[in-house]
Amino acid sequence: MMNKILVVEDDKDINNLLKIILESNGYEVCQAYSGKMGIEMLNDDFDLVLLDLMMPLVSGEEMVVKMRAKNFNMPVIIITAKIDEKTKFYTFDIGADDFITKPFEKADLLNRVKANIRRYRHLNSNMSKNSILEFKNLKLYEDENRILIKGEELKVTPIEFEILKTLLKNPNKIFSKENLYRSVWNDEYFFEDDTINVHISNLRSKIKKLDTEEYIETVWAVGYRLKK
Repeated sequence: MMNKILVVEDDKDINNLLKIILESNGYEVCQAYSGKMGIEMLNDDFDLVLLDLMMPLVSGEEMVVKMRAKNFNMPVIIITAKIDEKTKFYTFDIGADDFITKPFEKADLLNRVKANIRRYRHLNSNMSKNSILEFKNLKLYEDENRILIKGEELKVTPIEFEILKTLLKNPNKIFSKENLYRSVWNDEYFFEDDTINVHISNLRSKIKKLDTEEYIETVWAVGYRLKK
């Protein structure tokens, strides 16, 4: 079965280019030319959304918020020239999974699409496994995709959930960025950027609002692990 992708981009030339690249690599593509149109077209049949940020009426950020509020959990890759750190932190925080900057390389686009869809499929295939992971004041419920800290729900994105679950399942392991990427995205680490760092930073900030305890430790020049 072909993986289905929704491309939401108001620039018709870029939208059509994305469609050509993706369809020539075996993907089924639907096109939306505004955030409003993207929301109207969205359904559970899509395996991934490619989304521009700077669009009229309904921006890319607003579309991500609306998607997650409606419990659409498919990965969202932001594809935009708007890439400052503040924007990246905010967009990951509201539920985006990855970034591609314009102008983009075809190989980079296809690798990220493949990796995010693979992670999404892997996550869905494990949904029926019922287990609870505990660490300090935190409980992670795999089957419910839910996390509690001191009895209060920790609101996280799908990627943040997978990162925390990976660390909890390997409490004594130090993960490099490469290892963490392979574990969470279920694919090879094929690029060097701050995606992992941003997700970790957002996760720490959210945890800190519910508990002053430190949960994730940075091991200098190596990576990340649970803070004992």
